[in-house]
Amino acid sequence: MAYITGEDRNQIQVAAVSLDELIDQDSPVRVIDAYVNSLRKH
Repeated sequence: MAYITGEDRNQIQVAAVSLDELIDQDSPVRVIDAYVNSLRKH
């Protein structure tokens, strides 16, 4: 019978979360981001 290995319990698991999901919708960072994006379009 083959030995079955599991996951290492000490290993850190990282959730796949985007940076956009971590920033509040009313954060001032969003205003700065919109301003910088407007500069790049011109």
